[in-house]
Amino acid sequence: MRATNGRTVRDLRRENRTAVLRRLWFDGPMSRFSLGPATGLSSGSVSNVVAELAAEGLVEEAGSVDSAGGRPRTLLRVRPGSGCMIGVDVGETRIRIELFDLTLTELARTERPLAVDSRERHDRYEVGLVVGHIRDGIAEVLRTAATDPGRLLGVGVGVPGIVAHGGPDGAVVHGQTIGWDAVPLERLLRETVDLPATVPYRIDNGARTLGQAELWFGAGRGAHSAVFVLFGSGVGACVATDPLGPGRALEWGHLTVRVRGRRCRCGALGCLEAYAGAEALLERWREAGGRPPAGADEETALTALLAAAYPESGSGRVPDATALAVLEETAEYLGAGFADLVNLFQPERILVGGWAGLQLGERFLDSVRGHARDYALRYPADRVTIGLGTLGPEAVTIGAAILPLADFFARGGRRTEAEPGPAETQPAWTTTVRERTAH
Repeated sequence: MRATNGRTVRDLRRENRTAVLRRLWFDGPMSRFSLGPATGLSSGSVSNVVAELAAEGLVEEAGSVDSAGGRPRTLLRVRPGSGCMIGVDVGETRIRIELFDLTLTELARTERPLAVDSRERHDRYEVGLVVGHIRDGIAEVLRTAATDPGRLLGVGVGVPGIVAHGGPDGAVVHGQTIGWDAVPLERLLRETVDLPATVPYRIDNGARTLGQAELWFGAGRGAHSAVFVLFGSGVGACVATDPLGPGRALEWGHLTVRVRGRRCRCGALGCLEAYAGAEALLERWREAGGRPPAGADEETALTALLAAAYPESGSGRVPDATALAVLEETAEYLGAGFADLVNLFQPERILVGGWAGLQLGERFLDSVRGHARDYALRYPADRVTIGLGTLGPEAVTIGAAILPLADFFARGGRRTEAEPGPAETQPAWTTTVRERTAH
């Protein structure tokens, strides 16, 4: 049956279910009375949708509140603990795999270190090695939490590079900086990981998954436009213009900031990442005479750089002039890069995450802000806030887990579009969630 505007009755039902589920998830518990104005649905539509979702185990009662002169109103929430998602962060020093329930509460996690001492960066991202780590990590978190794989709404994966969708192999990763040339990651995971064939995989750029998490739960919440910067060994970004929709990944680190400049790990000359990524920052420190700890990984070496530049108060040490100079030059390059983001997108907020961004912290970011103001146009620069993300190093993993959850919402709380209608009972574990408390 087709509605007058071209949408089918099934489309309208799905949209109504989606509206109720999202509102309960973000703002619940709520009463039926409150759901009407919050969703724009009539009281009759709200009652029908709630009855349908409750019969499927998606919605449950959560106490009551007094009403003005009438009977107490029953509060509703999405049913927690009746489904789960896995988030995977293919990072620069480790692969993190986490299992979440539908409130995005962590149920289990594992981390698989990458061979950071390898002389060839591409060796640590050998495709078979990465796929094996993801396979073993997924098995471990499911076993640790004693979770039936059939309860999974999906597996989300954040990766470096450009992700192409829509071909016969599913998501294909073009990760030039890690030596991945059209890697059919989704197909490889389906062939390797022991999960039901019906479990969906959602693979996307790591900066985009970080942005998704901060937009829903963190420092980006409530913003109509924001840019999220992932600052690690390299730098990337995601621009979001819809508070609920996915952002768009930007290969911001490969913006040319100096013609015929330093060689970037992508192979080009003069990229922002060749000056401002943590890997390049530490290399420039070495070239300037700095002495990172022998054999240290990037995170440990960056800690040493910061300790040299910003010694603890009362330690009796003076700031190392070389370390300070390298950090200040890096701040200027980043500030110029931020100015480009301000001029191009005119966002309300620019938020910095990633292990290096969080480690560098507010003191370093204050210098970046100053340079960004100097390089950007005054009008948009006066209207942007530049700050740190609030979800910490797990933001990419949380955002990856949100990807299959967002799909679940868009389908009105059904695992697939082909699931039966309201007259047929759905499995009790096909549910959605209420809001995770922002950090």
